[in-house]
Formats: sequence, C-alpha cells, structure tokens
Amino acid sequence: MSDVVEKTLTALPSLLSLDSQPGSTKLSSTSKLGALIRGITELTSKHEEEKLIQRELTSIKEQVSSPNTSMRQMKELMVRGIYCEMLGYEASFSYIHAIKLAQQGTALEKRVGYLAVSLFLNESHELLLLLVNTVLKDLQSTNLIEVCMALTVVSQMFPKDMIPAILPLVEEKLNHPKEIIRRKAVLALYKFYLIAPNQVQHIHNKFRKALCDKDPGVMTASLHIYLQMIQENPEGYKDLTASFVTILKQVVGGKLPMDFNYHSVPAPWLQIQLLRILSLLGKNDQSTSEIMYEVLDESLRRAEMNHNITYAILYECVKCIYTIHPKSELLEKAAKCIGNFVLSPKINLKYLGLKALTYVVQQDPKLALQHQMTIIECLDHPDLIIKRETLELLFRITNAQNVTVIVEKMLEFLRINTDDYTTIDLVGKVAELAEKYAPDNEWFIETMNTVFSVGGDMMQPDIPNSFLKLLSEGFDSMEEDRKLRLFAVNSYVSLLQGEPGKLPQRFLQVISWVLGEYSYLRKELEAATVLRLLAKLLDMKNTSSETKSWVLMAMTKLCESRTGLSVAQEVSETYSSSLDTVLRQRAQELQHLSQDWELQARVLPRNAGHEPLEVDSSLSFLDGFVSEALAAGAAPYKPQHQRQEELAQAKALSMEPYGLSLPISISSCSIADRQSPTLLSISSGLSGDSTELSHKGGSTSLKLDGVKRVWGREGYLAQREPVEESAHVEVPSPLRSPNHQGEADSQTPTPTPTPEPEQEKQQLASSLFVGLSSQSSVCLMGKSEPTPQRFRRKAKGPGSSSAASEQISNSLVSTPSTVDNLLCNNLLESNITSELDVSSPEQTSQPAHGLTTANGNCDVELTDSDTKGSSPSLNGDNEVVAADPGSHEDPDGPKDLCLSSHLPAELSGLSHSEITPLCSKQSLDLSACHVHKDDFLVLVVFIYNSSDSDIQQIILELDSDELEVSCVCDSRMQEARSHTVAVCQYFLTVKRPSVHLEVVGIVSYQFPVGTPQSVQFSYKLPLTSFIRPLILTTEEYGTMWLDFSHDTKQNLTLISDGQEPLAATLNMLEKKLQLHVVEVIGMEGIVACRLLQDQPCLMHCRLHAGTLAVWLRSPVPDLPDCLMYHCQRALQEH
Repeated sequence: MSDVVEKTLTALPSLLSLDSQPGSTKLSSTSKLGALIRGITELTSKHEEEKLIQRELTSIKEQVSSPNTSMRQMKELMVRGIYCEMLGYEASFSYIHAIKLAQQGTALEKRVGYLAVSLFLNESHELLLLLVNTVLKDLQSTNLIEVCMALTVVSQMFPKDMIPAILPLVEEKLNHPKEIIRRKAVLALYKFYLIAPNQVQHIHNKFRKALCDKDPGVMTASLHIYLQMIQENPEGYKDLTASFVTILKQVVGGKLPMDFNYHSVPAPWLQIQLLRILSLLGKNDQSTSEIMYEVLDESLRRAEMNHNITYAILYECVKCIYTIHPKSELLEKAAKCIGNFVLSPKINLKYLGLKALTYVVQQDPKLALQHQMTIIECLDHPDLIIKRETLELLFRITNAQNVTVIVEKMLEFLRINTDDYTTIDLVGKVAELAEKYAPDNEWFIETMNTVFSVGGDMMQPDIPNSFLKLLSEGFDSMEEDRKLRLFAVNSYVSLLQGEPGKLPQRFLQVISWVLGEYSYLRKELEAATVLRLLAKLLDMKNTSSETKSWVLMAMTKLCESRTGLSVAQEVSETYSSSLDTVLRQRAQELQHLSQDWELQARVLPRNAGHEPLEVDSSLSFLDGFVSEALAAGAAPYKPQHQRQEELAQAKALSMEPYGLSLPISISSCSIADRQSPTLLSISSGLSGDSTELSHKGGSTSLKLDGVKRVWGREGYLAQREPVEESAHVEVPSPLRSPNHQGEADSQTPTPTPTPEPEQEKQQLASSLFVGLSSQSSVCLMGKSEPTPQRFRRKAKGPGSSSAASEQISNSLVSTPSTVDNLLCNNLLESNITSELDVSSPEQTSQPAHGLTTANGNCDVELTDSDTKGSSPSLNGDNEVVAADPGSHEDPDGPKDLCLSSHLPAELSGLSHSEITPLCSKQSLDLSACHVHKDDFLVLVVFIYNSSDSDIQQIILELDSDELEVSCVCDSRMQEARSHTVAVCQYFLTVKRPSVHLEVVGIVSYQFPVGTPQSVQFSYKLPLTSFIRPLILTTEEYGTMWLDFSHDTKQNLTLISDGQEPLAATLNMLEKKLQLHVVEVIGMEGIVACRLLQDQPCLMHCRLHAGTLAVWLRSPVPDLPDCLMYHCQRALQEH
C-alpha cells in the first residue's frame, strides 16, 4: 500500500500542474494552485486559513462567472475549487461549471470536469440530471478515453432513475474489443446491481460471459457481482462451483500475469474473493464441498506465513474450511494454522488468530481448550484490542457453568475501557448473558446494577426496557417472581439511601419504575419513606426532565395513604407550573390521584403490569371529532407516503424514486419486539446472540445430542458426556453479596505444587473453560448441554402470538454488525414453497429440483438434505434441533404418507402447493402447504406423531411481519394420538407486500412422561400466491388508474410463441401470475389484478423498441415493485 501511495503522490503534481512542460513532477512556480498550497502551509492559525480560503473562493467565483474565461483557465479554477472543497469549505457555485467543463472541454478538460463532478456531487444531487446527456454522448463516442471517463462516472455516482436510459449502452460495452472498457462496464453493472437489482435481472447470463472473459481483469471485476448474488441466493449458483475452483487453481498456480502479483504472492485479493465465494457455495453441501477440498489444501500449502497478505489468505482459507462440509485432514491443517496465529508474538497475528478462533470455536469447541492458557494470557495483554477480542471469544463459549467468571472479566474490562462503542457493545453482551444464565436472583440483580452503572446513558435503550419487561411479565413461578422483585426493591432502596447523584439517568429511571411498582412487597418499608427518597432525586441538579417524569409517575403510584400525602402535594405544587409540558402533566396527575384513592385504584391497579392491554389501534373513539372537523372544512388526513410524494412533485427537479427497489432475495424475518442488546457489535461479525450463531428462519445447523465424536455424513461431531462436578471451580465475584463471597478456591486439589501466578491461571482456565472438555456435552454453537433458563418468560395464552413472535425473532434473527459482514452473510436462505399445483401422491413425494432460473431464484428451494429429511432447520429452547434421518426412513413416517389425503374435505379439491417438511424433533414431524382459494389463502400444517404414545398439550402459534395470520375455527388441537396426523388451518392475508413472505411459528407439546418441549420453524411463500385476477371494464380501469399514486416502470423481454408478441406475453403473464387482461388495443394492453384482500394493482403495457414497456400502479406502496419482480422472473422462466 505504501508503494501505491508513493506513486500517487509522485504523479499528482504533474496531473494538477499547469506547466507547459510535459512530465513535470512539481507544481509550477507560476501555478495559482501551487501558490495557494504554499500560502496555506505558511499560515499559523485556523482563522488565517479561513480568511485565505474565502478570498480564494471569491476570486474563483468571479473568474468562473466571467464570459472571457477559457476552458483551459476553467480547468485550473476547477482544480483550485476541488482543493478548497477537500479542505472542508463549500464551493457550490462551481458545481454547474464543473458539469459544463465535462460537457464542452477537450479530453483533458473533460477529465478534470468529470473528476470535479464526482467529488462535488452525490447520487441524489439535482444537478446530476444535467449530466445524463453528456454521459450518453460519451458512451457512444469512438474515443476510448471519453468512454472510459463516462463509465467511471456511471460506476461512481449515477441517479437510479436514469439507469434505464444508459443500461443498453453499458451492456454493449461488455462486447468491446478493449479489455479496459469491458472491465469498467462490468463495474458499472455491479453498481447498478447494488442500487437497483431488479433493473439488471435480464442480463445475468452476460455476467457469466464476463466470468469467462479471456482478460483476468474483466474476470476479477465480475467476481464482485457474483459474491453479492451468491450471498443472497447461494443455491442458484451451485453449478458455477467448478468454474470458481478452476480459476482459483490457476491463480494459486501462478498462471496469471506478473502484474497481478503482490510481494511475489499471486493475485492475493483475487484469492480472497474466490475463497469467500467458495465458503458460501459449500456451506451445508457435501457434494459441492468435495469439489473444493483439493484447491483449499493447495492454498493452505502455498500461502506460507511470510507476509501480511499471506496471513489474510490463510485467514480466509481457515474460515472457508470451517464453513463448508468438514473434512478431517483440512480441519487439522486449519487448526494448526490458527495455533500458529494465536501463539505468534506479533500482535497483529495474535489478533487474527483470536478472530479466527472466535469464528471456528462454534464448530469445534475443543480448539479453544488447546489454547486456553494463551487465551488467559491475552486477558492481561496490554493491547486493548487483544483483550476485547479475547472477551468476544469467551462470550461465544459462555454457558451456565462459567457465566459468573466470564461476566466478571467483561465488567473488569468495562471499568478501564474509555471507548464508547466498546462500552455499548460489551454492556449489551453482559446483559444478555445475565438474563440467559443467571445462577440466582441476587447475582442477576447485582450484575444488572453494574451494567446500568458502567454502561450509563450510552447503552442501547432496549437493555433497561427488556429488564423492566422481564420483571413485569414474571416467570413460571410466582414465588420466584416475588423473590426477584423483592431483592430488586431492597437493592434500589439501599442505592437511593447512599449517593444517588453518581448514578446514570437511565439507572435512576429503572429504580423509579421498580420502586413505584413493587416497593409494597417489602412489608416494613413505608410508602412515605420511598416518596422522600424519590423526592430527593427531583432536587438533584443533574436530574434530567425525562428522569423527573419517571420519578413523578412512580410517586403517583405510591400515594395510597395519608402519610405520604404531604410530600406528594409539595412536589405537585412545585412542578404544576413547570415550563416542561410533560412534567406539568405528571404533576397534575399526581395531585389529583393522590386526593382520590378510588380513582387511583382503578387507573393504577397493583399487579396489573402483566395483564394484556386492549388497544384501539383504529382510534375509533375519535370518529365523532373527525367527522365534525371535516364538516367544518378541515382537510382530510393524508398518509405519510402521499405527503412525501406531493412534496417531491412540488420541487423543480425531483430525483426521488417512484417506489422502493427490491433486492433479489429479501429477508422477511425481523426482530419483533426486543432487539438484541448487541445490535452494535463492533468486535465480531457474528450474531449478537450470546453463544449461538443466530439464524434466519429455516437455516441449518447441527445437533450433537448423543453422537460420538466421529467423522461421517453429518460432519464433525463432538462427544457428549456428563460434566464432572470437580471441574467447576467457584471464583469469588465482586458482584455477589457479602454473604455469597469467601468461597474457597482451594477446594480443587492440585496434584503438584506450582508457582502462585501459574496456579491462579490454571484455576481461572478451569473456571472459564468448564463445559468445553471432551466429557461435556457441547453442541456446535459452543454451548454446553442446554440448561433450563432461569428467567424463562411466562408463556402467553393460545390466543396471543406476541410472545411466540418475540421468542422466535430473538432466537432466529439477529442484525449483523458492519465490521465483519462476511461472518453473517454466509447464512443460507430458508426454503421457499410456491408453485401451486393439484398435488398427486407421486408429486408430493418428489423432490423439487431443477427449478432454478436465470436470476438464481426458484419457487421451491429444497436441497438434497431437505428432501432426505436430514436438514436441521430448527432452533428451540436454546438448542439446535436436527431432523433425524432415521425417522424419515421409517416406512410409517410422514415422508411416505400421502399427506394430501389428510387435507380437510373443503380444501381437498383445490389447488395447493407441494407439501414441504418443516421440521422433525424426536417423534414429532411438521409439514405444511398452502391452498389457493379465490378470496384467501389457507396455510395447512400437518403434525405427525410417529411415537407409540399420545402427545398432549399441543399449542401451535404462528406470526409474521408481512402477513396477517388468523386461525380457522376449531382447527386448534390439544393432542395428537399415536401414529396419526393432526391438521391445523390458518387464513393468511398480506399486511405489507414483499417479494417473498415468511411465517414463523412455534409448537409446544408434551409427552405423557417427560418435560415440555418446543420447536420453532419458518415457512416461506411468494407474493404471487396472494395475487388474484381483478375483473374490470376499460372505463373502470381508467378511473382507478388516475387515483393510484405508487408506480414503477420497467422494460421487459417480449416472448414469441408463433403469435403476436404482445398477446403471447400477456397470455403467459395471465396464466403464471393469475392476472386479468382487460383489453388489448393495437400495440398496447391493460391488465388488472388484486392482492388479497382487495388491494388492486393495474398494469399498462406497450410495445417499444422490441421490448415490453410496463407501467404498474397501485395504492399500496411496495406492491408495484414486488409484482414487477415476479413479472421479470416469469418471463425469464418461460
């Protein structure tokens, strides 16, 4: 990199110099830019610099406005303007002149003009519209330099709405004889794919041609597009695995020109790109992974540890080896490579080793045991980055046995840490671990107190919110609820009696709420005492208005007797005249409710926090007020999107897009209620879940229950045996109460006398890594045998799906950080079922293969493991549930049953999708399909009990962010008898359109002998399943067209099946997407459809230059973009 910088600095003066001598390597002494730079370097203060720059900008403005300024002079003025903008001073007056220079100048002047435009403007700037014609002209130029400049600008900053205007010209450049033009065209298409993927769907085959280009530069550029597409849909590009492997073999073998070498390493960045692609393609796919083994072995062998760039290649090799289907020889070599990194004295390599170990420990937990003493030493490393990454590693291996020691180490680091982002990250992790693995109430409350104290007001707001929600909802045991709340009250009263002025504002808010809700649990504590303690908070100078509002609300709840009436009255009188309207309102509430105890009992009843609230989301109680206002002449309410569109239309130059552009694959799973506290994780690209790699719905993982550590078709499996009690060493924690401290560390005998520091390290290691030994039951997520979570939230009733939604979302979905996005982006998309057909028994049992399309998506995406029933796809009760292959080979299993015969009678004659296996756990198998009806869609879930005993207390709950899920009457069941199939039905309607829609669910059940079980699953289906024809006349169509505000436009490919192209295309769309062709008039056609329930969408089609110009309109914001995507896909599949 230093060589590149040196060459750039050497060439820059000659580029910017106005000296007439060619090859000048310094700024001309007569150059005004040179004089400006020298003048700035001689200044001694920022104020002098501002004065000088303002004089310079004034001079530039006068000269660019002069009609006598030549293009050569304009070029110099633009360079000076660029320099002023680089220093942070606005030169907006020069923007329009930069565009003129790019339009009118010679090649060198156009170069400076394009450079200025790319530095001055952004993609949403209004003036970019003036550059479109210039770019079009230059793309058609015979001058290679002008074409290169135009393609460079297009790939850097071009408005999304203008892409259709230049896309055909950019496509043509893929066949240009010059490799530099082809390379820049590929990069421009990559930019288009990032900002508007639906507009380049039709040229995916040309991307494959670029991948096979004879020039290595063009091939390298195409890898950027493929990496992005494979991240979104790896199943659609499995056929290219051999091509990528061949390219990597040639690169590793040094077959590329020497120009691609860096420090004698052949094309290192190309190797890294290919390794990332291979890791995505080989994940959970044995046949694809076997193609890669040889080249990965060769990459490890050739990448010797002798330079920084080879370390990067080795790191990517290790991640790829541990991501794809495992091979024992490769894993041994990768583990050795990680050991070399971790044991290296160089800080950078040690950090790289810890990073790799953090990633692979979830597949091979014993690898951490091999380096446990090195990890212990890293905890005391002087470099804070090393310590932070070590804590991240410990966070991944946390379980119920070592949580106290690991949390203590995290809090020790937090106390000395000064970086705000690290504090935000770690307090979220500590809060998550405390809630999952708290050994007792006292430890949990004291740990959370430390989190609130150390995290202060920088922590994510969902941490205190989740803590309060946990306290209010309670757990399965009423006695545990009371003990936890009572301990919290005692703790917070003690804190307020001490020095509350040192506590953060959010902690004070938590204290106020808890005391207001549960201080009555402490019998000897009078309400007046708590009121006086809270009143002290109001008198502190550093108390914020928000905190005062919380305090006043808590005091309102406590005014139940005359003893505290005087304090309440005094406070209410003080804040009744406050300038803050919220405080004034709270003071009025306090005053009135403290005088009317009956009203207070009705408004603020005790123990009502866990009762569900009935919310009138439609605000029907305001209907009368709205009617009166409209009658009096008030303007009707306009939705936000309509207001934004009217505002955009009012602008002179509107560059706002007509609608949302959608990626090829949209993750429809989102966090429903509480986001992970580690949302802003900065030390690892892994999911924020404490010890699990959070998965999208339906993603796959392995379960190691009862499986020996062997190599087989299921991969690398760890041995599971009970943990010996002697392995656990209790370490005193400063978070524990005094009566809990003083546990003797000497309880663990040491066979031989060792020095005291070494003995302490060994004891710490035994505490940190307990549960990871070969005798413990460790799953792939780096966790020990799932222990009952102490703070298990109380289950909701059957009619409520919010708890299921929250539990499913928190366990299946997590937002990855932006630092190491690769670690999360290799999660496969879950299976999608879509193709509607009347399934016969033969069709039901056939695997859905061969349905991939040109754009890499298919309606039914079932891998080999899915059809064999061996794909682990569920996550329930903090464990990864894998479908047992043996259970599906049972001749009595649901795989061989004709499940379609179990459809309800009213649905049996209707078309339905293929019945897809959802999950399998123990003797319970779930499958599902969706049935097409005219007015709604029915989701049918089949629950098969393959055991010899009845399954009792079955509760099935479904939820979705995009769909409205309602249970069909009498379809809920409470039990499933032995070897029978139970059926549940759910009505589905669309709340928010998306390309693919997802339903997540949880089924809870219990065998006659055993503990309650729960399993989570997900089911995806395309938007086209909800599309129905809309029968209209041409007049009705015209009236509705004018009323709709959301639209999108796109040119689609025409088809010709021996008939008129427009009719053939519309007939095919009508058949595949269930549209209604209203009328075809000459070269135009109008089509209508509706989205269940009754959400219309209109389509206008016109033949234009050999393509079908489609214009979609709808009152629903995202519907036109989604339907356009499915129209493109239907035409490509034809």
